[in-house]
Parts: sequence; C-alpha cells; structure tokens
Amino acid sequence: MSGIALIVCFVIAVVVMIVLISKLGVHPFIAIMLVSLALAVVASIKPVEIEGVVSAGIDLVKIPAIIGEGFSGIFKSIGIVIILGALIGMALEKTGAALKLADMVVRCVGYKRPELAMLIMGWIVGIPVFCDSGFVVLDPIRRAIKEKIGANPVAMAVALSCGLYTSHVFIPPTPGPIAAAGAVGVGHNLLLVIAVGAVVSIPVLIAGYLFAKTIGAKVSLKEDLADVGKSYDEIIKEHGKLPCAFLSLAPIFMPILLMALGSVVSILKLEGAFANFVLFLGNPIIALGVGVLFAVILLAETGKLGEFNLMTNETLKVVGPILFITAAGSVLGNVIAKAGFVEYMKANAHLIGTVGIFFPFVISAIIKTAQGSSTVALTTTASIMGLFTDSGSMMSALGLTSEMGAVLTVMAIAAGAMTVSHANDSYFWVVTNFSKMSPEQGYKTQTMLTFIMGIVGMATVWVASLILL
Repeated sequence: MSGIALIVCFVIAVVVMIVLISKLGVHPFIAIMLVSLALAVVASIKPVEIEGVVSAGIDLVKIPAIIGEGFSGIFKSIGIVIILGALIGMALEKTGAALKLADMVVRCVGYKRPELAMLIMGWIVGIPVFCDSGFVVLDPIRRAIKEKIGANPVAMAVALSCGLYTSHVFIPPTPGPIAAAGAVGVGHNLLLVIAVGAVVSIPVLIAGYLFAKTIGAKVSLKEDLADVGKSYDEIIKEHGKLPCAFLSLAPIFMPILLMALGSVVSILKLEGAFANFVLFLGNPIIALGVGVLFAVILLAETGKLGEFNLMTNETLKVVGPILFITAAGSVLGNVIAKAGFVEYMKANAHLIGTVGIFFPFVISAIIKTAQGSSTVALTTTASIMGLFTDSGSMMSALGLTSEMGAVLTVMAIAAGAMTVSHANDSYFWVVTNFSKMSPEQGYKTQTMLTFIMGIVGMATVWVASLILL
C-alpha cells in the first residue's frame, strides 16, 4: 500500500464516520470504533511503502492491543479532570450561582450596553456550563432586559450565544477543550490552555459583538417577547436567595488560582516541602477537586446538599458519552499513527508543513459541520493529531512538537469545532427556539455568527503561531 493509498483510506474513513453519525444516526462512539477497526484491518492487508521504504504496517494480531491502548490512554490522562469540571458546572447551574454571575455582570456593565452584558455574561457562565444549558438558564434574563429597556432581542440573543459558545470550545473546564488538551498531551498544564484560550477568545468576542449589533438591526421577530410577564428582578428572586459572589466564583477561580501558583513554583524551580505541596495542589486533578469542594460548600449554603447525589448521577450521564467518544477518538488516532500515515506525512513534510496549524482546523471544521457536535469534533480531531511528544504522531509530522504548539493546536481545533452551527447542531435549535427565530433567521444569525467566529478564531491562532512558534 502506497502513501497515497493511505491518504485515500484516511479520507474514506472520515467520510464513512461522518455518514454513519449524521445520516444513519449511529452513535459517535460506535461509528468511530467501527471506522477505527476497519482502518486497522485495511492497513494490515498489505505492507506500506513510503518513499521507496517498505514498512510492516499494522500486524493483524496486534489490532486488539492497539485498540485497547488507544482506549485506555485517555481515561488515565484526562478522564477524572473532565468529570470534575462537569460537576462544578452542574453545581453552578443548579444552585443559582450561574444566575448570580450573570447578575454581577449586568450590574457592572449596566443596562446601557445590553449586548455587551449578554456577551460577557455568556462568556463567564459558559466556562463551566455547557452552552446549551447556559442559554436556557440565561435566556429569561435576556427577555426581561428586553422588556425593561426595549433592547433588541435578536442582537442580545446573538451576543449571548457568542459568549457561551466561545468559552464552550476554547476554555476548560468545559469537557471538550479538556479532552482535546489531554489528547494532544497538555492536559497537565490546563492553566496554559485556559490562558491562551482566554486570549484567543478576545478577537472572537469582538467579532461576535459587532456582528450581533449589525444583524440585530436586520432581523425582526414575528413573535414579540411581550408575553414574558416577568421583570428582571422577579426572575432573580424566583430562584430564592442567590449565593454570595465569593461562593459563586470560587468553584471556577480557585482551581485557576491553584494551577497558577503551581506554575509559578515550577517556573521558579522552588524546592522544599511547601513547594511540593503547592505543586500538588496545582495539579489539574487536585485543583479541580478543590473546585468541587467549593461546589459542595455552595450546595450546602443554598440548602441543596441533599441533591448532590442526584446531580452527580446527572453529570455522569452527560459526561459518560463524552469520555467514551474521546476514548474512541483516541483509538482512531492510535490506528492512524500505527498504520504509517504519519510516516508518509513526514516524508512529504515540505508539502504538509505549508498547511501546519491549519490542518487540525480544517479536519475539525469538516467534522463539526458534517455531524453537528462541537465536542465530537474537538475530541476526534485532537485524537487524530496525537501527542505532541510522540514522534509517530500527526503533531510530529506537522512540526508541532512544543508545548505551546500543542496548546495552539487545541485552539485551532476549537476554532474548527465552532465552524459552523446549523440544523444538525442541538445548540442551533436551542438558540433559535428560545429566541423565537425561524430556521431561516437562525441561518442568518447563528450559522453566520459561528462561521465568523471560527474564521476569526483560526486567524488569531495563526497570528499567534507566527509569534510563539
């Protein structure tokens, strides 16, 4: 089998995977595992010839071990972190802390800039909370603000969607970027991923804000929001006493603080018992564990500690598919690495190198647009890329062999994973239905918004790569 044949097999594998998920309704876990197995079997049929050098390809007998190796790797590296991050998000949502954060934003920004308030509100709440859930939780506030000051409902909806979606794909502890970071080998340094994700978010948010202001004046809703019947204050009050600002912020920012302190100790190469203790607390697993502890305190303060067991079960139901899809993606990545695909890319580095950081963006965008799920696009593409420390990975073939290169790869994948949201994406229907927009209006707003966000995000990553790599 030639290198060209391997490329063709890879493209066919991706197309088949997309068809299985988007057209035939096969669960992504099953689809990715089937494609991985099929690709491994095909790669075992004939030796691989790359630039005149014959490689053994994949030994048929070793395929089960390759699958098992790829599957288990993700659980030991990043599985716990994903679960802990999701628990924090669930606690903030159920206790009203997400509303408290939103209320703080409204009070800081004020009513004079409703779109900006929605944007920032969504971006903050979207860090721990899934964008779908975040929009449902925050949409009543949007409606109430519209009633109070007559702000444009479409502009606010687009701005809210932009804020939520930006942090959903770029910033841990949302499961998608956590899984992607783990798959490329930077799961141990989530602080760097968070920091770079926040920086990349800025141009994306600005572009989204400008688009929201522009499109809001062009799209009119047939159904007015006059049936809301609740004021902003009533919406806040109906949730009972909201938690204090500190407890609302602590589950998010305490882990970030601990990871930051751990990074400082590591950079300064401090030694001793105290330094080791700080490094221990700064580990993502421990730091997010502390975040969960503050989430439990938050539950106790709001009288919802008795619901913690139920919330944990709900979280595991949400996170379970993500973990298994990520593991399946890791299997596909391992098969690709063992099949000789990477060797072919290295042999043609003079051509592939010109693509560089754009390669993961394109793959992620194709998968996202075709099957709808940003999380699937994030996890699958990251697993295809492999570890930046592995000489046999796609990361190595593309020359992305530094930690910063790996982080920017995560950002490129994230930018692709938001390009674009349309009818096969649940978030598209959440935004359009709650905003009272027609599907046609949804394409003009949500679909165009996510296209602009993805392009601006990738442009930002490319510029950053010119400076940092």
